[in-house]
Amino acid sequence: MPKKFKVVLLFLIFVLGIILARFIYIKANEHIYANRVTDYLVNEMEYNESEIASVEGVYGFKLPKFYVVVTFTNEPYIEYVYFAHDRVLQFEYQIIDNKFKGITKEDLRNYDPNGSIN
Repeated sequence: MPKKFKVVLLFLIFVLGIILARFIYIKANEHIYANRVTDYLVNEMEYNESEIASVEGVYGFKLPKFYVVVTFTNEPYIEYVYFAHDRVLQFEYQIIDNKFKGITKEDLRNYDPNGSIN
Protein backbone atom coordinates (compact mmCIF):
# COMPACT_ATOMS: atom_id res chain seq x y z
CA MET A 1 0.00 0.00 0.00
CA PRO A 2 1.21 3.49 -0.78
CA LYS A 3 2.24 5.61 2.19
CA LYS A 4 -0.35 8.29 1.37
CA PHE A 5 -3.15 5.71 1.47
CA LYS A 6 -1.96 4.49 4.90
CA VAL A 7 -1.94 8.04 6.28
CA VAL A 8 -5.45 8.73 5.00
CA LEU A 9 -6.69 5.40 6.36
CA LEU A 10 -5.17 6.06 9.79
CA PHE A 11 -6.69 9.55 9.81
CA LEU A 12 -10.15 8.17 8.97
CA ILE A 13 -9.86 5.50 11.68
CA PHE A 14 -8.84 8.20 14.17
CA VAL A 15 -11.80 10.43 13.26
CA LEU A 16 -14.19 7.49 13.42
CA GLY A 17 -12.76 6.57 16.83
CA ILE A 18 -13.41 10.08 18.15
CA ILE A 19 -16.99 10.03 16.85
CA LEU A 20 -17.67 6.59 18.34
CA ALA A 21 -16.11 7.58 21.67
CA ARG A 22 -18.40 10.62 21.89
CA PHE A 23 -21.46 8.51 21.05
CA ILE A 24 -20.52 5.88 23.66
CA TYR A 25 -19.88 8.61 26.27
CA ILE A 26 -23.33 10.15 25.69
CA LYS A 27 -25.21 6.83 25.74
CA ALA A 28 -23.38 5.62 28.85
CA ASN A 29 -24.12 8.84 30.76
CA GLU A 30 -27.78 8.81 29.74
CA HIS A 31 -28.00 5.30 31.17
CA ILE A 32 -26.09 6.22 34.37
CA TYR A 33 -28.31 9.24 35.08
CA ALA A 34 -31.51 7.29 34.37
CA ASN A 35 -30.36 4.59 36.82
CA ARG A 36 -29.61 7.20 39.50
CA VAL A 37 -33.10 8.66 39.20
CA THR A 38 -34.74 5.23 39.15
CA ASP A 39 -32.84 4.24 42.30
CA TYR A 40 -33.86 7.52 43.95
CA LEU A 41 -37.53 7.07 43.08
CA VAL A 42 -37.69 3.43 44.17
CA ASN A 43 -35.40 3.47 47.21
CA GLU A 44 -35.76 6.98 48.64
CA MET A 45 -39.18 8.12 47.44
CA GLU A 46 -40.58 4.59 47.80
CA TYR A 47 -42.36 4.37 44.46
CA ASN A 48 -43.12 0.91 43.17
CA GLU A 49 -41.53 0.24 39.80
CA SER A 50 -45.03 -0.35 38.44
CA GLU A 51 -45.90 3.29 39.24
CA ILE A 52 -43.15 4.56 36.95
CA ALA A 53 -44.12 4.50 33.28
CA SER A 54 -40.76 5.60 31.87
CA VAL A 55 -37.36 6.94 32.88
CA GLU A 56 -35.27 8.33 30.04
CA GLY A 57 -31.80 9.83 30.25
CA VAL A 58 -31.40 12.80 27.92
CA TYR A 59 -28.37 14.59 26.52
CA GLY A 60 -29.17 18.28 26.12
CA PHE A 61 -27.31 21.07 24.42
CA LYS A 62 -27.78 23.51 27.30
CA LEU A 63 -26.38 23.15 30.78
CA PRO A 64 -26.65 20.74 32.44
CA LYS A 65 -25.75 18.41 29.63
CA PHE A 66 -27.55 15.39 31.11
CA TYR A 67 -30.96 15.20 32.72
CA VAL A 68 -33.70 12.61 33.11
CA VAL A 69 -37.35 12.71 32.04
CA VAL A 70 -39.76 10.62 34.10
CA THR A 71 -43.41 9.79 33.39
CA PHE A 72 -45.55 8.17 36.06
CA THR A 73 -48.44 5.81 35.31
CA ASN A 74 -50.90 7.93 37.33
CA GLU A 75 -49.98 11.09 35.36
CA PRO A 76 -49.13 10.05 31.79
CA TYR A 77 -49.74 13.62 30.60
CA ILE A 78 -46.92 15.07 32.75
CA GLU A 79 -43.17 14.70 32.25
CA TYR A 80 -41.04 15.42 35.30
CA VAL A 81 -37.46 16.55 34.72
CA TYR A 82 -34.78 15.44 37.18
CA PHE A 83 -31.13 16.35 37.58
CA ALA A 84 -28.90 13.62 38.99
CA HIS A 85 -25.45 15.15 39.20
CA ASP A 86 -24.44 15.46 42.87
CA ARG A 87 -27.85 14.49 44.22
CA VAL A 88 -31.17 13.83 42.56
CA LEU A 89 -33.44 16.86 42.24
CA GLN A 90 -36.80 17.20 40.57
CA PHE A 91 -36.22 20.31 38.51
CA GLU A 92 -39.47 20.96 36.69
CA TYR A 93 -42.47 19.39 35.07
CA GLN A 94 -43.92 19.70 31.58
CA ILE A 95 -47.52 19.14 30.59
CA ILE A 96 -47.41 17.15 27.36
CA ASP A 97 -51.17 16.86 26.72
CA ASN A 98 -52.89 20.15 25.87
CA LYS A 99 -56.19 19.18 27.49
CA PHE A 100 -54.42 19.27 30.89
CA LYS A 101 -52.80 22.72 30.46
CA GLY A 102 -54.68 24.20 33.45
CA ILE A 103 -53.03 21.94 36.01
CA THR A 104 -51.12 23.66 38.81
CA LYS A 105 -48.41 22.34 41.14
CA GLU A 106 -51.04 21.71 43.79
CA ASP A 107 -52.87 19.32 41.44
CA LEU A 108 -49.79 17.22 40.69
CA ARG A 109 -49.57 13.83 42.38
CA ASN A 110 -45.84 13.30 41.87
CA TYR A 111 -44.53 16.82 42.41
CA ASP A 112 -41.80 16.83 45.06
CA PRO A 113 -41.64 20.23 46.82
CA ASN A 114 -38.74 19.01 49.00
CA GLY A 115 -36.68 17.77 46.08
CA SER A 116 -37.49 20.58 43.71
CA ILE A 117 -35.37 23.60 42.89
CA ASN A 118 -38.32 25.47 41.40
